Amino acid sequence: MSHATIQVQTTQGVCTISLNRPEVRNAMSLTMVHELLAALKAAEADPDTRVVVLRGQGGHFCAGGDIGDMAQARMKLAAQQAQVDAGQAVTERNPIEVVNAAFGQLCLAYARSSLPIVTVLEGTVMGGGFGLACVSDVSLARDNVSFRLPETSLGIIPAQIAPFLVERLGYAEAKRLSVTGARVDAREALTIRLVHEVHADEAALQDALQQTLARILACGPQAIATTKRLLERARQSPADSLIDDAAALFAQAVLSEEGQEGTQAFMQKRKPRWVPPSA
Repeated sequence: MSHATIQVQTTQGVCTISLNRPEVRNAMSLTMVHELLAALKAAEADPDTRVVVLRGQGGHFCAGGDIGDMAQARMKLAAQQAQVDAGQAVTERNPIEVVNAAFGQLCLAYARSSLPIVTVLEGTVMGGGFGLACVSDVSLARDNVSFRLPETSLGIIPAQIAPFLVERLGYAEAKRLSVTGARVDAREALTIRLVHEVHADEAALQDALQQTLARILACGPQAIATTKRLLERARQSPADSLIDDAAALFAQAVLSEEGQEGTQAFMQKRKPRWVPPSA
């Protein structure tokens, strides 16, 4: 599948999706949103894909939404208003809402993916890129990374990434960053756990990525998917309400082919064979 705004490469179970608009610091257009959604759907449908890596080309992760899309949305809204003024009915949704909601759907899709999501963050990280960083399972960063949450300083709001900010950083930090229009450097991002690791150069960052991927690939893929779903429920439910369901899920995992393979591999002191070799 060819893409206009991203590059996708799958090798040995790792699907690497690279934002590929370096001339605009990988600003996220609607086309990119749709391509990112399609790439994730394809990865989830591929039984050989075990993990998704998100990164940006040209030294930046993502500079937020594409201002061109917003300009077009404003023009469409003006055309709708002209229809209303002329007494004509307008059934289409507010185009600015459509553009904004698309970013929310993108973050939600990656947040709910059964696959592990790893982000590799460099340079500018804003808007939808900030949201993707928040929903990833593992975030690795260069020491030149710069997060920005400038919406309130522009008189607008971080509408779609707000719930993911609260989930990742907690209510207090999300409020602080939002009301100050803050810029967060690598050191502070690590302190508030916006990222999990910071590395001084590209070589160190790539080594960290390979180590992270090796750890993920050493785990059972179905166990990871089930654990992610259970953690999502645990985030919103009291522990006592999960005891019976968690026990049932555990029993299913123990009795599954994957659980049996993992147990046998441990006893035989060998690496488990989670996924059959590709033909």
